[in-house]
Amino acid sequence: MIGPAAATSGLAIDVAGVTKRFGAKTVVNAIDLQVRRGEIYGFLGPNGSGKTTFIRMLCGLLTPDAGRGTCLGFDVLTRQADIKRHVGYMTQRFSYYEDLSIRENLDFIARIYDVPARAAAVQRSLDRLGLANRSHQLAGQLSGGWKQRLALAACLIHEPQLLLLDEPTAGVDPKARREFWDEIHRLAAEGLTVLITTHYMDEAERCHRLAYLAYGNLLTRGTVAEVIASAKLTTWTVTGPNLHVIASKLRGRDGVEQVVAFGNTIHVSGRDSRKLETAISEVRDTGHTWTRTNAGLEDVFISLMDAAKDNFS
Repeated sequence: MIGPAAATSGLAIDVAGVTKRFGAKTVVNAIDLQVRRGEIYGFLGPNGSGKTTFIRMLCGLLTPDAGRGTCLGFDVLTRQADIKRHVGYMTQRFSYYEDLSIRENLDFIARIYDVPARAAAVQRSLDRLGLANRSHQLAGQLSGGWKQRLALAACLIHEPQLLLLDEPTAGVDPKARREFWDEIHRLAAEGLTVLITTHYMDEAERCHRLAYLAYGNLLTRGTVAEVIASAKLTTWTVTGPNLHVIASKLRGRDGVEQVVAFGNTIHVSGRDSRKLETAISEVRDTGHTWTRTNAGLEDVFISLMDAAKDNFS
């Protein structure tokens, strides 16, 4: 059974002020986060931003140094063992036994969780993730995409209420990523809550809501539209020849926060639209097409990361 608070509040995760320090360094700084049941919540940020540390506190592997709250209705400070029984955690690195078969790995995980009717549960997991025909193949012989399926099947074997997925699609091909996300949306439609970290903007756009961390601080959160709107970023798209020359002229000008290549275009962005337009007017010519466009999620996240203060020092 899940905790009583989760059943009444409609929130799978409800934490405030969660903080973690390692020595003098604060790696997670007073984060507030609420995730609704049945929601796919994207957790984004550069490497070293504190995403993995935060996830490990949620699933009971680390204890916060400060803050309070619940995960599935269980107190994150005092009910960590209960949380672990109801959460599926998929780590960045494949962590199953490569000299065991797919079926043997799933059976081992089912034993750890003391899953009832274990053989039937393993078979259901094999069937659901399309692993039945490969069930006797050694895990070490699998490609990245099939290892990903095995890891997801292992996370689901004990029927958790919450999935914590830490960059689960890193290193897999686009087809495998799409199939993985189709499965995540099917699980969410059935009521499973998912908190997922990713560096891919197309994946971020498939989440119901997002949060962005940089250097331990929560910088923004909301739907994709809300995150983009809150950045108040003005973006111009430039097309034409010798874009590298235009880019070099724009960088460093007052009002220009970023100049980023996107295929055969460059995006020029800034928060002060008047200063940005003044800077553009100084280098604008008839040989290029300048179009004011809506900022994209990647524009916003690069801007947020550039403005964030490194917590390493």
